[in-house]
Amino acid sequence: MTNFRILLQLAFLAGIAAVRIEAGETNAWPFFVGEQPAWTVWTGLGPFLYSQPAPGGERVGGFRPFYVRRTAATGEAQEVTVLYPIFYYRSYGENYSWSFFKLINKNGSKDGSPPTAKTDDQTLDVWPFYFSRDTGEEASSYHAVMPVHGTVLDRFGYDRLSWTLFPLYFQSEKHGAVKTSVPWPFVSFTRGTRHGAALWPVFGRTDGPEDLHREFFLWPLGWDNSIAPAFNAPDGAKPTHEVGFLPLFTIERGTGFDSENYLWPFFGFTNRTVPYKYDEDRYFWPFLVQGRGDDHYVNRWGPFYTHSSILGMDKTWVMWPLFRQAKWTDDSVAQTKTQFFYFLYWSLKQQSPTNPAAAPAEKVHVWPLYGSWDNGRGHRQYQVLDPLEVFFPNNEEVRQAWTPLFAVFRYDETESGSFRGSLLWNGVTWAGDSSKGISDFHLGPLLSVEKRPAGRRIALGNGLLGLAQGPAGGWRPFWFEFSRKQGQDSSP
Repeated sequence: MTNFRILLQLAFLAGIAAVRIEAGETNAWPFFVGEQPAWTVWTGLGPFLYSQPAPGGERVGGFRPFYVRRTAATGEAQEVTVLYPIFYYRSYGENYSWSFFKLINKNGSKDGSPPTAKTDDQTLDVWPFYFSRDTGEEASSYHAVMPVHGTVLDRFGYDRLSWTLFPLYFQSEKHGAVKTSVPWPFVSFTRGTRHGAALWPVFGRTDGPEDLHREFFLWPLGWDNSIAPAFNAPDGAKPTHEVGFLPLFTIERGTGFDSENYLWPFFGFTNRTVPYKYDEDRYFWPFLVQGRGDDHYVNRWGPFYTHSSILGMDKTWVMWPLFRQAKWTDDSVAQTKTQFFYFLYWSLKQQSPTNPAAAPAEKVHVWPLYGSWDNGRGHRQYQVLDPLEVFFPNNEEVRQAWTPLFAVFRYDETESGSFRGSLLWNGVTWAGDSSKGISDFHLGPLLSVEKRPAGRRIALGNGLLGLAQGPAGGWRPFWFEFSRKQGQDSSP
């Protein structure tokens, strides 16, 4: 999901409370605040208990931050979190997954049936001690116990990993090359599509097809490698040659490419002609860097000023790390991200590159005091305090379980002009829609002021006593009148 669509979704969630104020509100703060008559949106115990609609006909609610549950329109649980990120549960059609602090992870089918071609694998990991997978076939299933004994398949970027009494015996396989270490990482032998041996950290060499090889000596000081050309190298490109001995020098040469460093990493240069032209000089790297080329531009005078433009990504640093701005286009949306000291001020502005006069979508954080969202179409949201969103801008679990706990003040407005504000977690609320002649004000359960086309109502204690006015004017007193149906005439 792009950031632009995320902003639109946030605006939808922001508008939920505002668009339903016609139904009225019952405010028994801090115990209960809800919308009449169906209670589709309500909170209890301040920000802790809650229930509200979510996109796609779903509902989300629970007891923040301890328990949050998202259910489908059918009532089936789609996601459950407990003190996120400590525990979460997610549902995927016929399958599910859950995780305890990313240390114990389980995937399986909801009915407990064995895996088939139509379902995902059954897996259970208990990091770093136990790994298992059941695919329904013995050849691709495994149970492994670290460090005692085991084999895992297609994990961690390798085709196979095996061990017995790790680190005494360890074996890895990738693209047909099998590397055996006894013990790991000191003594190793490689067979298969590559072959070689190593006595780490003194010396090691591995040779592959087409005269490719990797060699180190006095690791990590020296190396001599011949590796396959990069994926974007031209057809028929020769292998890339890398050689170096730190900190004296490093040299890397390939087809249309030459990079050298001396007194690494301080002084060096890069000259490239394919697949694009680019020349770069480095002095006291990373402070002074000058680069020019096709769709590549770097002008760094660190830490005072840096400006680079690489393949459409334009970045500017001033007094690093105080100020940073990046501009780029993604999914036909022009985006500008501005930061002051990384997170003290953070903003993301998105607008149409073909219609710059259109109002932009924008998200702003002034940490930890303030956060705002605006989709550029009239949906807006403002919150005080907001210490977490800048660190988890696209994390829906944090937004549901933690962010509202800090919302001392919150204001929501929709493009139709309806709005809702709240102070002290709905202790004080005000809402309205000028196009419908509707407005509400609630000072907890003590005072409520409502205005409707059918009349007005002022109540103490949610209706213990108060005054009501009908559309024809004239006020009448009432007592023990705790609710009024939508559209009810308040005249005597």
